Amino acid sequence: MQDKYSPADVEKSAHDHWQSIDAYKAIENAKDKNGKDKKKFYACSMLPYPSGKLHMGHVRNYTINDVMYRYLRMSGYNVLMPMGWDAFGMPAENAAMQNNVPPAQWTYSNIEYMKTQMASMGLAIDWSREMTACKPEYYKWNQWMFLKMLEKGIIYKKTGTVNWDPIDQTVLANEQVIDGRGWRSGALIEKREIPMYYARITDYAEELLDHVDNKLPGWPERVRIMQSNWIGKSTGVRFAFPHEIKEDGKLINEGKLWVFTTRADTIKGVTFCAVAPEHALATFAAKSNPELADFIAECKLGSVIEADMATMEKKGMPTGLFVKHPLTGALVEVWVGNYVLITYGDGAVMGVPAHDERDFAFAQKYALPIHPVIAVEGKEFSEVSWHDWYGDKENGRCVNSGKYDGLNYQQAVDAIAADLAEMGLGEKKITYRLRDWGISRQRYWGTPIPMINCPDCGSVPVPEKDLPVVLPEDCVPDGSGNPLNKHEAFLKCDCPQCGKPARRETDTMDTFVDSSWYFMRYCSPGSNDAMVDSRNDYWMPMDQYIGGIEHAVLHLLYARFWTKVMRDFGLVKFDEPFVNLLTQGMVLNETYYREDASGKKTWFNPADVELTFDDKGRPLSAILSSDKQAVEIGGTEKMSKSKNNGIDPQAQIEQYGADTARLFTMFAAPPEQTLEWSGTGVEGANRFLRRVWSFCHAQAAQVTAASTTDLATLTEAQKTLRREVHKILQQADHDYKRIQYNTVVSACMKMLNTLEGAKLDDSAASNAVIAEGISIFLRILNPVAPHITHVLWQELGYVNQFGDILDAPWPQVDAAALEQADITLMIQINGKLRGSIVVAKDADKATIEAAALASEGVQRFLEGTPKKIIVVPGKLVNIVA
Repeated sequence: MQDKYSPADVEKSAHDHWQSIDAYKAIENAKDKNGKDKKKFYACSMLPYPSGKLHMGHVRNYTINDVMYRYLRMSGYNVLMPMGWDAFGMPAENAAMQNNVPPAQWTYSNIEYMKTQMASMGLAIDWSREMTACKPEYYKWNQWMFLKMLEKGIIYKKTGTVNWDPIDQTVLANEQVIDGRGWRSGALIEKREIPMYYARITDYAEELLDHVDNKLPGWPERVRIMQSNWIGKSTGVRFAFPHEIKEDGKLINEGKLWVFTTRADTIKGVTFCAVAPEHALATFAAKSNPELADFIAECKLGSVIEADMATMEKKGMPTGLFVKHPLTGALVEVWVGNYVLITYGDGAVMGVPAHDERDFAFAQKYALPIHPVIAVEGKEFSEVSWHDWYGDKENGRCVNSGKYDGLNYQQAVDAIAADLAEMGLGEKKITYRLRDWGISRQRYWGTPIPMINCPDCGSVPVPEKDLPVVLPEDCVPDGSGNPLNKHEAFLKCDCPQCGKPARRETDTMDTFVDSSWYFMRYCSPGSNDAMVDSRNDYWMPMDQYIGGIEHAVLHLLYARFWTKVMRDFGLVKFDEPFVNLLTQGMVLNETYYREDASGKKTWFNPADVELTFDDKGRPLSAILSSDKQAVEIGGTEKMSKSKNNGIDPQAQIEQYGADTARLFTMFAAPPEQTLEWSGTGVEGANRFLRRVWSFCHAQAAQVTAASTTDLATLTEAQKTLRREVHKILQQADHDYKRIQYNTVVSACMKMLNTLEGAKLDDSAASNAVIAEGISIFLRILNPVAPHITHVLWQELGYVNQFGDILDAPWPQVDAAALEQADITLMIQINGKLRGSIVVAKDADKATIEAAALASEGVQRFLEGTPKKIIVVPGKLVNIVA
């Protein structure tokens, strides 16, 4: 056994061993040594995008998963930990344009490098189940599922609004639009209506919402709230403002302007209606109003991102058109509003300035009437400024509303809905914020949508026997639109219906399709004849999903939806894919920058900065190492390329070893909280591992000489050591179960301190107690630091007694070891601590009282005879003077 800890040698030895026995290959229906079925546990981290390098967020995520895997495996579970690649999407296209290489080449090269990084971390990944989203054997099933959903009407085609870059001639994702301009060309973005494919996720809205409350108890509360809010169930009234506006002799939209409101009780306060720029009434009015046409064109340059719509300046322009109030017959002016989306509801809203903050600001801006129709007792309405109580539906009562005066919110809604229904102009309705999922992307690097466009037959599905429609991997995007539109070998085909020449669909699928079911494909590797097979029934639903909070809405929502569709198609037997969810915190680091005269900031990596500190260790100033000039200290932020404050995991591994990186990331913070990077913390983790090695090296002779001994004959010192070891084991086991790995590491540190500080003789019994303690210590440390514990386990000979540490039985707390003959009781006089006494564990009350009165602290502080003595068993004696 080497006397000094060499991480490189230790980790190579462990990796060679794991590879030689194919240590992490999972099989279904695994048995224990007694032939009984092991209980399965499927733990999975969200798959990474193959960007080229792992970052510390990856290291933390996968280490959490790995720690869980190793603990559960030692605890007797049949555990699966797979890995794959979210390999389609825009980053590969962007990299291809920068480097003039096909996205496929860039992607596959990155995957190979990242796999070597994962291997160096010692992750317990079953690589036989690896999936890569850009490989035909995977995306074939995206296409197959698309066709099945199309057949059932869950997939459909309609015109949708997109961001169009007129220079690059391409559709941009929301995140590619910066300040209303294309990220690459700088052109003003246009809203365009183009045909797209949609998935009817709204058909599942009620079930998705219901299951948030009833079938996801293992999810964080804030994620369940985010899911509920995104689905956004609203109960209200959909009603129409009648009108007589005609075009070419026909009433537009059959003479009705439809809106939906959750505040029908305020209907008498309507003073205007606002429609989306694309609404039929807006289009009609613009034909005779050039100024309005210009305004609508300006609106179409705006964002289609809902979050942007909520914060943007609200602009409007009157159309000169009027509709009738359905209950009063009064004329209501129609405006075009830049904040109204044609894709939401009916593309129109009623304006009630007195009781809606947005409408109030809009009315003030354009001098529109404000009519209060809800009153709250003790409050007086004013048009000068908005107050939150104006929108109070809990305490409000109808006023200025004729027959509805005096009614509360629910009474008024019921009465108004009934009247509108009787008039044929409205009804109560449940709506959802959730909108159908547009899965078409006008980009190259994605799953080809399996449709053929025929001049005679229209859009025709690709026959199932012809799947997969293979994406050519030789295209190099140049920013001038989808390169598939120029790829004749891909485009040319015959119509499956009429046999005439036709063209393939060049839109590809949203990459959320790839990530909506990949975790099930892990369970059915190599299945050529089915999307998933019976092995999926064994592993799913997943027992633990691990990933960032940034995926708390869309990815998880789409995965839940996709699972329910697969269930309805008879492919799976469960409703929800993930039993438990852990959202790990971000990894933070310091930031440093310089700012030029124009306000542009240049960010510098912390490794390139030198700091000076005050006498309390707080940073005073910073300089750049290369030029010794000052830089600004920017504070602690999430590690990112944009702030140049990332730490290269590979550099950490090469300097300190993977076990150090793992130990630090687990110790620095609980898994669900943010982790602040600390160079001194990393060094501290490395020092701890060197101590572990040195201690085990020093104890090697005692451990290898140890034999079984009669625990009943142990000395008090030997019993004390066993008791401390088993107490720490008890806490560590509890913390493993509740996924608090930071306190697990604390327990390991405490146990090493206990073992190092033990004052034992050199008897056989002492050797046995030390050997037991180290065997327990190595096992509780193993999930966090698997390399060093694997080698020490082998070197110290535990492999002969327990087998490979991978499958060594998890240590069990010995209740007898926790028993104490004597206990310590605190002594209080009138509630103040005055010392302690040691008494036999089974001492009676009289003995305890006598010992307490005889103790030095009581003799010193007690005057006279006590009024009362209270003994709290096992804890303290309280003397009332």
